[in-house]
Amino acid sequence: MLHSSAISLSYSRLRTPSRPAAPPALAADSLAYSLLLAARAVAAVLGGSNLPDALAGHAGEPAAARAAAQDLAYGALRRFAQGDALLAALIARPLAQPEPRALLLCALYRLETRPEAAHTVVDQAVEAAGRLANGAFRGLVNGVLRNYLRRRDELLSGLTGDEARHWHPAWWLRRLRTAYPDAWPGIVAAGNGLPPMALRVNRRRCSRDDYLAQLAAAGIAARPTGTDGILLDRPQPVDALPGFFAGLASVQDPGAQRAAELLDVAAGQRVLDACAAPGGKAAHLLERADVALTALDVDARRARRIEENLGRLGLAATVRVADARQVRKWWDGVPFERILADVPCSASGVVRRHPDAKWLRREDDIAGFAATQRQILGALWPTLAPGGKLLYATCSVFPEENQEQVAGFLAAEARAELVAEEQLLPQGDHDGFYYALLQKAR
Repeated sequence: MLHSSAISLSYSRLRTPSRPAAPPALAADSLAYSLLLAARAVAAVLGGSNLPDALAGHAGEPAAARAAAQDLAYGALRRFAQGDALLAALIARPLAQPEPRALLLCALYRLETRPEAAHTVVDQAVEAAGRLANGAFRGLVNGVLRNYLRRRDELLSGLTGDEARHWHPAWWLRRLRTAYPDAWPGIVAAGNGLPPMALRVNRRRCSRDDYLAQLAAAGIAARPTGTDGILLDRPQPVDALPGFFAGLASVQDPGAQRAAELLDVAAGQRVLDACAAPGGKAAHLLERADVALTALDVDARRARRIEENLGRLGLAATVRVADARQVRKWWDGVPFERILADVPCSASGVVRRHPDAKWLRREDDIAGFAATQRQILGALWPTLAPGGKLLYATCSVFPEENQEQVAGFLAAEARAELVAEEQLLPQGDHDGFYYALLQKAR
């Protein structure tokens, strides 16, 4: 189940009378259809699923409907705490079923972002409600949304509590305030915003200047960032990007591109990417130098994505399905000169891309992630060659997973030296990442 310290997601029973006949099917290009798809995805998240898996069920839907449903679901979950607080003020008792609740959350998001189309949004939400529980919620959805429109200013100004005002769990906000007493409002604002779209040019197939020229010819405004990156002025579908399927570029946040820049691989080196899926950082390392790279991931399905991404880019690596901590099962005993340990974490630096993480995570999960991170770091260190470098990486902003983790390792490991350390906080051009480059004494 989805967790929040201040928001109740328990549902009371509601009798749903039957209807004599099913309504006609919704048009696939209608807002009602997209609202229905989005509501089902959000309802799955309320039940504990992650959003990408919930949206994967839409694979057979028309592209336009999938894109609209994705926008609605992501938007509703970014504003979940606010939307849920509004529903608490508008509905006397919690709803019994998650799908009508999710539909209302999606509709409230649409009303906030498209106020000029308010009447259309209400009408289409009611149409979508007609496909839930034999239409039992049509009247409720209509009444709640119209009541919201009449009382919008009063309701929004009356919201109290950190969660409803900042769209983050209370425990999350408390940790941010402690770690970043001056910067926390900017971190929260970035987490509530839309993420930028950035590309990484495959330098083996195209120069960045050449690709910028191809984008300009296609009418796509962009600018360079980092050593291999390009930041688009506006997000684009990948099939609109020149040569994307021919492997000229990949979608990757500029903050994530720092990993390959910091690890500084050279031709002929033996390199390990210990938690590699979906393969973006592994591909960047291979694009930068002719290295012998081994890519591990504990999940077979995700490991296949590594192979697919490398194949599109014309790159090759040894991909293994393995737990990085179980070294005897995958290591041949030959040390690596470079290791990327992109460890599992809270994803607190990338919540604008994964808004469901804010509500699926619990505070005690942080200690669990930290324990796994210590185990991975401790298991990988013996596989690093003397003089070699290991890059510890997370997409977190919580110190328990970052600076505190590395400080503890350095205190216990006499042969480890901290060469470089970066805490990137989420902002307009990039997400939040932490990097610590460690070198082993010869």
